[in-house]
Amino acid sequence: MNTIYCLLHHRVLFNGRTKEEYMITASQPAKRGAGALAFFKTVTALVLILLLSACATVGRNFSTEHVRDIQIGKTTQSDVEAMFGQPWRVGIEDGRPTWTYGRYHYSAFGQARTKDLVVRFDAENIVRSYTFSSTNPADLKQ
Repeated sequence: MNTIYCLLHHRVLFNGRTKEEYMITASQPAKRGAGALAFFKTVTALVLILLLSACATVGRNFSTEHVRDIQIGKTTQSDVEAMFGQPWRVGIEDGRPTWTYGRYHYSAFGQARTKDLVVRFDAENIVRSYTFSSTNPADLKQ
C-alpha cells in the first residue's frame, strides 16, 4: 500500500512543534468525533445492560411448607422461628410484636414474584393471627 506523506514547509510551527510532528498520512486520515462516538457506544452499552437486567429483590427467602402448620392460640414465637427462621422484619402492631417473612422480586420485563407472611403475637408470645400472600399459586396449595 502506498502511503503519501504531506510535510509542512515551515521548520518551527505552533507551540514549538516541528514539521515532522505534523506529518499526516493519506492512508490514515484523522478521525473527527472518535472520542464522542466511543463515549456514545459506551453509554449505550451500559444502558442496554441496565435495561436487560433491570430487577430488584428485597427480603429474605423462606420455605412456605409450614404455613398451614401455624395454629392461632397455640403456636409460639419459638415454634414460628423453628419453622421459618429469623424474621426479615420485626415490628409492633397494636402494641404487640409482629414478625414479617418476605421475599419480593421485581423485574422490568417480567411478572413480579412475591410472597410474605406476617405473624402477630399476643402478650404471651402466642400467635394471635397471621396473613400469608403469594403471587405463586403453588405456595397456597401446600
